[in-house]
Amino acid sequence: MLKIGFSPSFLKKLKKIKRKQPELFSQISSQLHIFQINPKHPSLRLHKLAGGQQEFWSISVSMSYRLLFYYVSENQEISVVFFAVGKHEEVYD
Repeated sequence: MLKIGFSPSFLKKLKKIKRKQPELFSQISSQLHIFQINPKHPSLRLHKLAGGQQEFWSISVSMSYRLLFYYVSENQEISVVFFAVGKHEEVYD
């Protein structure tokens, strides 16, 4: 199973979402669970970013919310770190 980590800023934003938007938090949790089991699941709409963000990847929570992450490789083990969560226009700045 894929190892997943979270940046401090991601966790802070997620905590705020959990408090203010519990339904969105539930959707995010569900997508993270799916990602951990099958990172290529079609519902995630996984894609690599371009331009100045070409080292990052994105998965969809809904039509407007995205989760951004990057891959980390240590000791022949691959993991990911989620660092941004937000609406499309917020995370792709």
